[in-house]
Amino acid sequence: MHCFVTGAAGFIGSHLVEKLLAAGHVVTAYDNLSTGALTNLDGAISHPRFRFCTGDVLDLSNLRQEMSGVDFVFHLAANADVRFGTEQPRKDLEQNTIATWNVLEAMRTCGVRRIAFSSTGSIYGEPDIFPTPESCPFPRQTSLYGASKLAAEGLITAYCEGFGFQAYIFRFVSILGPRYSHGHVIDFYRQLREHPDRLFVLGNGNQRKSYLYVDDCIRAILKAIRIADNKVNIFNLGSDETCCVDDSIGWICEALKVEPTIEHSGGERGWIGDSPLILLDCSKIRSIGWMPTLTIRESVRQTIEFLLRESGPGSCATGAVENALAVAAK
Repeated sequence: MHCFVTGAAGFIGSHLVEKLLAAGHVVTAYDNLSTGALTNLDGAISHPRFRFCTGDVLDLSNLRQEMSGVDFVFHLAANADVRFGTEQPRKDLEQNTIATWNVLEAMRTCGVRRIAFSSTGSIYGEPDIFPTPESCPFPRQTSLYGASKLAAEGLITAYCEGFGFQAYIFRFVSILGPRYSHGHVIDFYRQLREHPDRLFVLGNGNQRKSYLYVDDCIRAILKAIRIADNKVNIFNLGSDETCCVDDSIGWICEALKVEPTIEHSGGERGWIGDSPLILLDCSKIRSIGWMPTLTIRESVRQTIEFLLRESGPGSCATGAVENALAVAAK
């Protein structure tokens, strides 16, 4: 199968590329490198069945050109950070919704009919049902990010009806693991590398989140596209547990061997659109034989170990800092 992966140089995309190549597929990677990095694809770049294209999902003409001859599209390119939606309201619309329409239009004109889409648990807003199933009635949207992804889902399902597409929509919790690039674990890590004696946390630290390790995420995606065969296949991807933000801080501090003074900003939300509780019902993906291999605690620990390897030797106090702003959780 010839696979086309948007956002291929990003965190999840680069792991997906590796797994697709290992499974014997041909991969065309498409990324504008605005947030991804070619170094994430070091293991793929010289592979004979791999081709990298520098391109933007907002460039429909280029998408059509590079997508010619492929069999399956994995659309992962997006603005993936929910925190700053109110500061740049158009960004989510362009990079999540309009970009998805471009991908669908390129598929239509190139004769590609199968797509896997990285959606988000944020589309549920703040639901009344926990764990939250795929069939949950949607409450009001609470973030521009979630709203833009839900709009993209709507476009995908409409193309399935109108043009005979087959879609796999995956509503993720936050993903952790090697090459992880944004979210509360890396933000707390960077703070503690700069000043291990103190940590600032948005919110009250009691927000409860669910996380999933990146390898478990990719295994779920690849299993679903092999087994599920409806016109539209929607799956929650997450674990059956949650942790509170303060718990994750404890695990991070334990891994770094620091004991900071912790200051909370207060309130049950860290920012506009932050949900106090995220727990998805993943029984549907489990019903086809998938389950996560790592707990949330193990996923956090593995992520910190990766960050330490990337930073190299040195004390927390002398570590490099790119962005010291701490957030409660992605």
